[in-house]
Amino acid sequence: MLTLVQLLNRLDSLMWGKYTMALLLFTGLFLTLRYKFIQIRKLPYALKLTFNKTSLSGATEDKEHHGDITPFQALTMTLAATVGNGNIAGVATAIALGGPGAVFWMWITASLGMATRATEALLGVKFRRKAEDGTFIGGAFYYLEDGTSPIIGKLPAKILAVAFALSGMIAAFGIGNMVQANSVVLSLSRLFGVSQSFQVQFKVITGITLSVLTGLVLLGGVKRLGQVAEKLVPAMAAFYILGALTVLILNLSKIPYAFALIFKSAFTGHAAAGGFAGATVAKALQYGVARGLFSNEAGLGTGSLAHAAAKTPNPARQGMVAMVGTFMDTLVICTMTALAIIITGVWTSGETSTALTIKAFSVNLGTIGAAIVALGSTLFGYSTLLGWSYYGEQCTEYLFGVKSNTVYRVLFVIFVAVGAVAGIDLVWTVSDIFNGFMAVPNLIGLLLLSSVAARELKKEGLL
Repeated sequence: MLTLVQLLNRLDSLMWGKYTMALLLFTGLFLTLRYKFIQIRKLPYALKLTFNKTSLSGATEDKEHHGDITPFQALTMTLAATVGNGNIAGVATAIALGGPGAVFWMWITASLGMATRATEALLGVKFRRKAEDGTFIGGAFYYLEDGTSPIIGKLPAKILAVAFALSGMIAAFGIGNMVQANSVVLSLSRLFGVSQSFQVQFKVITGITLSVLTGLVLLGGVKRLGQVAEKLVPAMAAFYILGALTVLILNLSKIPYAFALIFKSAFTGHAAAGGFAGATVAKALQYGVARGLFSNEAGLGTGSLAHAAAKTPNPARQGMVAMVGTFMDTLVICTMTALAIIITGVWTSGETSTALTIKAFSVNLGTIGAAIVALGSTLFGYSTLLGWSYYGEQCTEYLFGVKSNTVYRVLFVIFVAVGAVAGIDLVWTVSDIFNGFMAVPNLIGLLLLSSVAARELKKEGLL
C-alpha cells in the first residue's frame, strides 16, 4: 500500500506532468496568435502605460469604477508574489538539471505567458464586483463563475470557480506562507552565519519577527499592501539587479559566449562537464518550462486577483500593465541570474538551487556577492509572502464572505511563525498540487473567454 507521502508525490507528478504543461503552453500560444503577438507589438506601449502619471497615481475621471489601489500598485503586488526565490533558486535549478538550454525554453514560456497574464488581468477587472465593505473583489473565480456560465452552464461554471478559490486559499498557506517563511529563515541564517547550536532559537526569533512584520501590513488591508509593495518591490529588484549587473559587467566579454551556449544547448542538449551530469534537449525543455512557469505564475490565475483591485475603468489597459510584470520577472531578472551563472562557469560545479547562484555572485564579488544573494532571497521571500497573503484572502472572501477576512488574516500570521520553525518538505508537495488545481480551471476559463478579451482589446485599438 502506498504511504501518504508516496501518494502525494504521485499526485504532484500527475498535476504537473506533461498534460498540464502542454495546456499551459497551448493556452499561451493560442492567446498569442489570437492577439497577433500583442506582447511584442505593444510592449513599448505597455511600458509607457505602466510608468505614466495615471498608472502611478490611479487618477481617473470614472468615479463609479474606482478600485482600491493604483494600477502600478497592482503590478507591484503581483511582482511581490512572483519575484521570489524562483528568480534565484528556480533559475539555478533549471540550469543545474537541464543545462544552459533550459534558459531558452524559460524565455519562450515567459514570452507566451505575457499574453496569458494580460488576459487574466483584463478579465479580472471586467468581471470584478464591489464587496460589502466597499472594496473591490475580483479574479479568476468571478470570470469563471460569471463569464463562462453562459457558455458551459451555471453549475459547471460554479464548480470551476469554487475549485480555483478553494485551491488558492489552501495554497496561500503553503507556497505563499510557510514555504516563504522557511526560505527567509534559511537565507538569514546563511547571511549571518548562524551556528548549528543556535538554529532553533534563531528560527523562533525570526519566525515571531516575521509574523509581526506580516501582520502590520496584512491587517491594514489591500491599500496598505499596495503602499508597501510599490516601495519594497522596486527597491529589492534594483538591489538584486545592481548586483547581477556588476557580475555581468566584470565578465562582459563572455556574454556573447553565454547566449551562444544557451541557444546551442536548447536544441542539442549538453554533455557532462565538471560536476554537471549532462542533459538532453528534453531535459532542457522540461526544466526550462517548469521553472519559467513557477517563476512568473502566468496561467495560475493569481495575477487576476491583484489587478482586479486596480483603479481603472479599462480592463484592456490593466491587461497591458500586467503583461509588464511577466516581462520584468522572467525576461529581465531571471535572465540576469542565468547569465551570471553561465558566464562565471559555475554551472558545471555540481551545485544547485540558491547555493549555485551564491557561487556565481561570489566568483567576482566574494562575500559581498554571497550577501547580495542571501539578502535578495530574504527580501524576495518576504515580498512573496505579502503578495500571496492577498491572494489567499480574496479566495477566502469569495468562498465565505467579507466577514471571514479577520479570521483569515490572524491564521495567516500564525502560520508564518509555524513555517519558520517547521519542516516543510510535505508542504511543498501539497502546495504544488493545489497550484495545479488552480491552474487547470483558470486555463479553461481563459480559453473559453478569449473572445471576450479580444473584444476589449479591439475597443482600445490594440488588435
